[in-house]
Amino acid sequence: MDVQETEVQTDRVLTIPNILSFLRLLGVPLFLWLVLVPEADTAAFVLLAVSGITDWLDGKIARATGQISRLGQLLDPLADRLYIAATLLGLALRQIIPWWLVVVILARDLVLAVVLVLLKRRGVTGLPVHFLGKAATFCLMWGFPILLLGTTATGTTLTFADVARDLGWAFAIWGTALYWWAGVLYLEQAARVLRARRD
Repeated sequence: MDVQETEVQTDRVLTIPNILSFLRLLGVPLFLWLVLVPEADTAAFVLLAVSGITDWLDGKIARATGQISRLGQLLDPLADRLYIAATLLGLALRQIIPWWLVVVILARDLVLAVVLVLLKRRGVTGLPVHFLGKAATFCLMWGFPILLLGTTATGTTLTFADVARDLGWAFAIWGTALYWWAGVLYLEQAARVLRARRD
């Protein structure tokens, strides 16, 4: 639930961070095509790595230059969620990850989407982003792409593919646990806010 932070916001649209976020969004269908059609796993991994770097950059640039915008605060988490969903879908269709893992991760977003709707009805536009949520997103956005690198055939000895697969699963499992842990913390925050609004 990456929502509004406390910095001063503007209504500007054409900012460097927003352009980076738009480019990240354009990469989502390209990633799915790379994974599902030519199965160009290395290219898909590079695309996700570039997306992760620009995700970090747009936040840094926005804070350093005062280009924090309402549009950017919408686009950035949207791009994160779409990349996670696209990666889950692509890897599940390729049978690299099980479908139950897709359900577990997307269920968290569905639960928090309902909570966001309830908050908006009470006039609350969002909850502060905390480190745990960012750490979870980082783990997921790197864990699943690394799993792509572990899809090559392995021999009888430890290979790069084996290491990538083990590292990818470590990131994915840890990221999923953190993702739900962050979700529970957001639910607690939301409950406190809603109680305060009733009083």
